[in-house]
Amino acid sequence: MKIIDIIKQDYQNFPEQQTYSIYRENVYFEDPLNKFTGVERYQKMIGFLGTFFQNIKLDLHSITQQDQIITTEWTLNMTSPLPWKPRISIPGWSKLELNDEELIISHCDRWKIAPWKVLLQNFFIKKP
Repeated sequence: MKIIDIIKQDYQNFPEQQTYSIYRENVYFEDPLNKFTGVERYQKMIGFLGTFFQNIKLDLHSITQQDQIITTEWTLNMTSPLPWKPRISIPGWSKLELNDEELIISHCDRWKIAPWKVLLQNFFIKKP
């Protein structure tokens, strides 16, 4: 199975049944809240999301590959564990860099919304 197909499947299943074998053991990960290395730490972060938040859905809008770079555009939606169950929506994109063995050596997520605006979604009702 091609890595693009695996990534598409992982987005569909997120945060369950992720294919961590497509990552190099010392993969570099970065998003607006974290920077670290190691696939184990990445697994723990995904596991935390899966246990802390509810009704998680990661919608993949596009995926492209040019040489050793894969770019995805997505929206992450999830229910916050607060008593009033606010729904959080984070639009973003990822840049995945591959090595010659087609393992992901760098996974950088960027949000199209400021982190403080994500936090505010817990407290303000969005108007239709």
